[in-house]
Amino acid sequence: MNAEGTAATRVAAEITGCLADSPGRILVGFAGPPGCGKSTLAAQVCADLGERAVLVPLDGWHLSADLTRRLGAAGRRGAPDTFDVVGFVALLRRIRAQRTSDSDSSSGSVVFAPDFRREIEEPISGAIAVDPRTPVVVVEGNYLLLDAPHWREVRGLLDLSYYVHLDPEERRRRLVRRHVEFGKTQKEATRWVMSTDERNAALIEERRLAPSRVVPGP
Repeated sequence: MNAEGTAATRVAAEITGCLADSPGRILVGFAGPPGCGKSTLAAQVCADLGERAVLVPLDGWHLSADLTRRLGAAGRRGAPDTFDVVGFVALLRRIRAQRTSDSDSSSGSVVFAPDFRREIEEPISGAIAVDPRTPVVVVEGNYLLLDAPHWREVRGLLDLSYYVHLDPEERRRRLVRRHVEFGKTQKEATRWVMSTDERNAALIEERRLAPSRVVPGP
């Protein structure tokens, strides 16, 4: 079994134990700097949990590229203020308030969440359905443990939280590769990683609220 599978299986077992102790809806968060592997780990945990879990990424709450440009923030898209954090927190509160005992998902109690499509670098509204009968909602994103106005409310809405750590050099290599895959030149990708991504990574590390546990990135 590889390291990714081992970490994901261990976390999935912890979530299963939490469900056994506290039946009903639980929210689980994966946070960490850009490129640490939190999205991969969160997706693998959801795969291990199967129909018991649904994945809701923070990236769905990115401001659009057009609005980010109009706000003069195009060069630092991905910073905390380029997300609708108030909307994200409101979504988490709605998800916590869902009745997991509701057996009729057609009753209007399904919560619809946005997603983010990297191929177009834009959020897509209403792309994820959170059924009230799904007991585990997994959220992942850079700033879930950020100690800053509005962001710090997220930590209190999570039943379990994981901070994903990866060797910084490997994390930067992965980020450069990702940016190149989605259209940047090697030079552009390196410049973006060493400026915008690393600035955000430093903020995430320096202003991190305590997680339930630190886990290695896949």
